[in-house]
Amino acid sequence: MTESFRRSGEYETPQGHEPQSAYPQQHVASSPVNPEWPPPPSYEPPTPTVQQPAATATAPAAEHRKRAKGPFALLAAVAIVAAAIGGGTAYGIQELTNSGAAVTSSSTSTNVVPSSVKGTVAGVAAAVSPSIVEINAASNAGSSTGSGVIITSDGEIITNNHVIAGASSVKVSTSDGRRYTAKVVGTDSKKDLALIKLENASGLKVATLGNSSGVRVGDQVVAIGSPEGLTGTVTSGIVSALNRDVTVATEGGQGQQQQQQGGGGGGGWPFEFGGQEFNGDTGDSTTTYKALQTDASLNPGNSGGALIDMNGNIVGINSAMYSATSSSSDGGNPGSAGLGFAIPINTVKSDLATLRSGSTG
Repeated sequence: MTESFRRSGEYETPQGHEPQSAYPQQHVASSPVNPEWPPPPSYEPPTPTVQQPAATATAPAAEHRKRAKGPFALLAAVAIVAAAIGGGTAYGIQELTNSGAAVTSSSTSTNVVPSSVKGTVAGVAAAVSPSIVEINAASNAGSSTGSGVIITSDGEIITNNHVIAGASSVKVSTSDGRRYTAKVVGTDSKKDLALIKLENASGLKVATLGNSSGVRVGDQVVAIGSPEGLTGTVTSGIVSALNRDVTVATEGGQGQQQQQQGGGGGGGWPFEFGGQEFNGDTGDSTTTYKALQTDASLNPGNSGGALIDMNGNIVGINSAMYSATSSSSDGGNPGSAGLGFAIPINTVKSDLATLRSGSTG
């Protein structure tokens, strides 16, 4: 008689026989089964234990902890990224301001000097000298030598008014020996500034104008000019003081005459400070401006040249200097006494539009 499989899990046997378990513990039933049902397992199904509910109860907590890890990981990642950006910014600021070097400047973040020579006088001189020119002005009173700073590639040059005041002709020499004729564009005698323009010039090395409001006492600076006609002379020192009230002559010819003669109270451009006159008589017509004081050596011919920070930025236009009186000990030649004054570059920048307009004030 063919056996049939009940859903109760037992085989149906002929009458008179006891029913047998469909899941024997030690062997597997060899009787064929209905193909519509899977074969019985070869072992007793495990009896559920009491620990299962407890394990199930802990699952939500574990899942909660797993889910909670996501936001914390995100916050950690954001913090790491922020730290990386902050570190990069700090490095950039250090690189731009040269805070890791022995010599620093707060005047500007622009770095003109190559990093390999940053913070050195030699590096500043090499980077900026091509932007400084020698100016020779001739007038009825004689001739004078001064300096200037190139501010456009086609030949706009900033200098002192007293360098070109009253001049009938102006000649300019660049650091590479090229010579140009220049015309006076505008003057401002009250600030002792002038703008001249070279004829038929192009491709000149332009100076970078800094921010004199950031200059501090003690900052190291470099001066470049043509003292006594010695083109491209470089000296260095520090900023000795800020906001000095310096009074200079506004009349044309007097400063030129002093420089031409090389004497007369020291041979430098005459100026007043603290009620005293230096390097000669300033005359009846004078003007007073706030100046940066430096102990970088300045001599006649430095007027109109550049005072430069250690990043290579122009922070002032040298305009007045005290020269010691001649004596037998120095061969009769006046020399610098470490008292120089420069017009802050922010004053120059604020006056550029007036000078370019052709003002002759």
